[in-house]
Amino acid sequence: MPKTTSFDKHSDQYEEWFVSYKYVFQSELAALRKVIPSEGTGIEIGVGSGIFAEPLGIGMGVEPSPAMRTRARERGIQVLDGVAEKLPFQENGFDFAMMVTTICFVDDIAQSLREGYRILKDPGVLVIGYVDKNSPVGKDYLEYREESVFYKDAVFFGTAELIRMLEETGFRIGEIYQTVFGKLDMIKTVQEPVKGYGKGSFVVIEAIKETPHTLS
Repeated sequence: MPKTTSFDKHSDQYEEWFVSYKYVFQSELAALRKVIPSEGTGIEIGVGSGIFAEPLGIGMGVEPSPAMRTRARERGIQVLDGVAEKLPFQENGFDFAMMVTTICFVDDIAQSLREGYRILKDPGVLVIGYVDKNSPVGKDYLEYREESVFYKDAVFFGTAELIRMLEETGFRIGEIYQTVFGKLDMIKTVQEPVKGYGKGSFVVIEAIKETPHTLS
C-alpha cells in the first residue's frame, strides 16, 4: 500500500518545511537543474504537492496521495493517481522523468526503477534526488525517524547502493551532483552544487536509458 497517510494528514506541515528551510530547498533545486534536460517532455513520479515540479517547469506528475494531488493541481500540474511501481503510461513516452525523495517511500524500489526505465524514450533520462543515508542529514533522519511525521515509514539508501540498482535496471550513470553541506538549520544561503557524492546530504543522479545495440 502507498505510504500516503502522513502526507494526506499533514500536507500543511509538508509545505511549511520548504518555507522554513528555503535555502535548503533552493539548493536542492539548483542541483536538480544541473541534470534535468532543458527540452523534451518530462514527468515527476511522486510529484507530491508539485513544489519541485512547478519551479522546474515539469507540467505532469503521478501521485497516490489525494491531498498532495489537490495541491499539485493548484500549482497547475496535471496529476494522475498512481504509484511508481505501476505507472499509468505506455512505454517510451517521456524524454525524462524525475523522482525527488520518492524512492524513500515506494514499496518496491526495483520495480519502480524498472517502470521509470519503461516509460522513457531511448535515450531518456531518469533524475533521482534523495537524501543519502550515509550523509549527516541522512544519519539524523535515521536516528530521529520515529519522531518524524513523514520519515518514520521511509527507507533510506546510500548512493553506491542506488548506482548499483540503477545499473542492474539497465541505466548508464551520467553526472552526479551533491548539495546541502552542513546542518539544515545552519544553511543560510543557496549552495552551489558540487559534482560527485560523499559530502553533501542531498544527491542527484542522472541515469540514462540506452538500449544496448548489438554489432551486426
